[in-house]
Amino acid sequence: VAKTCWKSYNKKVGKKARKKVDNRPKYYGREYHGMISREEADQLLSQAEGSYLIRESQRQPGTYTLALRFGNQTRNFRLYHDGKHFVGEKRFESIHDLVTDGLITLYIETKAAEYIAKMTINPIYEHVGYTTLNQDPSGGGGLFFHRAPAPPKPKSPASAFWQPIRSFALSQLTSLVRRATLRESDLTPKYEKVHNFKVHTFRGPHWCEYCANFMWGLIAQGVKCADCGLNVHKQCSKVVPNDCQPDLRHVKKVYSCDLTTLVKAHNTKRPMVVDMCIQEIEARGLQSEGLYRISGFSELVEDVKLAFDRDGEKVDISSNVYEDINIITGALKLYFRELPIPLITYDAYPHFMESAKVTDPEKRLESLHEALKLLPPAHCETLRYLMAHLKRVTDYEKDNLMTSENLGIVFGPTLMRAPDLDAMTALNDIRYQRLVVETLITNEDVLF
Repeated sequence: VAKTCWKSYNKKVGKKARKKVDNRPKYYGREYHGMISREEADQLLSQAEGSYLIRESQRQPGTYTLALRFGNQTRNFRLYHDGKHFVGEKRFESIHDLVTDGLITLYIETKAAEYIAKMTINPIYEHVGYTTLNQDPSGGGGLFFHRAPAPPKPKSPASAFWQPIRSFALSQLTSLVRRATLRESDLTPKYEKVHNFKVHTFRGPHWCEYCANFMWGLIAQGVKCADCGLNVHKQCSKVVPNDCQPDLRHVKKVYSCDLTTLVKAHNTKRPMVVDMCIQEIEARGLQSEGLYRISGFSELVEDVKLAFDRDGEKVDISSNVYEDINIITGALKLYFRELPIPLITYDAYPHFMESAKVTDPEKRLESLHEALKLLPPAHCETLRYLMAHLKRVTDYEKDNLMTSENLGIVFGPTLMRAPDLDAMTALNDIRYQRLVVETLITNEDVLF
């Protein structure tokens, strides 16, 4: 494979077909052979394993095919170019890199197909309490991973190619240390969070943190969680548990950050901005007329946002810095508006809308109670805390003139957004959004 992978162009093919090719696209080189048939391509490539060429399709002029010799047969792939070359998901700067990566992948998938299919069966993935980081019992000073006792699993046939790895020196798989050193106390509150996997190109050798096997390929060898940094094969990412523990190094801000990601990264029950703003409002603003309805000076609201993003829980939002309480209420509303997934999530939105349309008050409450169960735990806890606060705001409605209906008008569109609805439908939903929030405030002691 090594010999064939790094041949940018097979000399035998070049000598056998050394003729001028008209209308060659500018992004192809000597590997381009013009409009030739599959049979001609097969004949040209039959001399050497790993050789390749590009031809223009005779059936569909203007489209191009990569013909690649592998396993004593010529394989044909539709080839695309949009500034980079690709035949699938991966995009390459050069045809040489595309072919090299393709040969590596074909070799691995052909020679180890059975093992690849079984990689996820007996993983070495580090659950909290499942593995611990201990000193090398031999006294050599190295760090090794030791698996805690687990229920026996049915034995599967051993692969003829690679055997699973069971212990690693720190120098081999340093990325595993991070997960193995987590203590149970570090993970409270125990909200579930799916990993935010993104296709990633790893520099240098990397091993999957789920199955502990090598991540092959030149580029896009696997995926990396943008929130906790977990590195796994793409196929392994489908079976990784929803146990993402975001790393503060990856969570750069407070506003516009996924709510569950934020609370897990800071190890809190609710977003700090929600707790701190509500505490400040209740300390000095419950009797303020038009609370939440009157907007604070936009530049100062933005200043609070930047302060939270910069200083986190160390931010000072006291009256010494922001005398106008409407700046703090504005900052809280802005936080909810900028959530990438609304507090009342897109998935739960239709159920809340249906609940609002129920005319019978008791049945509406039952329907809302069921809808609340659809929210992620961190979202539900934050909503509960906010509704309890807004209920206390209504206790002072003679002073602040903010009834549950008025607060519903303010917070309806702030806490819930229609998923991909047209403008007219979204406009019609506003009254139901108001009714949802109004009902949640009035009945917060029952619903939560």
